[in-house]
This record gives sequence, C-alpha cells and structure tokens, in this order.
Amino acid sequence: MDSSSRRERLTETEASIYIGMSRPWMRLARMKRQGPSFLKIGRAIRYDVADLDQWLDSHRVRCA
Repeated sequence: MDSSSRRERLTETEASIYIGMSRPWMRLARMKRQGPSFLKIGRAIRYDVADLDQWLDSHRVRCA
C-alpha cells in the first residue's frame, strides 16, 4: 500500500487539537457516543481525519 492510499489517523491529543476541543471533552463524547467516529485498536484510540472532517461538517450551522 503506498502512502497516497493510506488514511491519516490521529491520536486523541492530535484529534482534539484538529477539531478545537479538549481531551476531556473527547473522552466524554466517546463514552456518550456523541463525538466523532473513532477506532479502538487494543487500548489505543485513533481518529480518521476524514471522519473528523465529516463530523465537523455535520455540526455546521448555516445562517439565512
């Protein structure tokens, strides 16, 4: 698999910076199943950048 076909995955800290929310918020949102989709690999939590972008877009408020 070449690097162009790989999906970029971020740690909880990187993802929290990316979307502008705190790490405690990320954990709480994960527990409540209200935040962005995530991967759990063993004990590691990872976020796909595409999923973060999709989650951000779903919270966009458009003004008339």
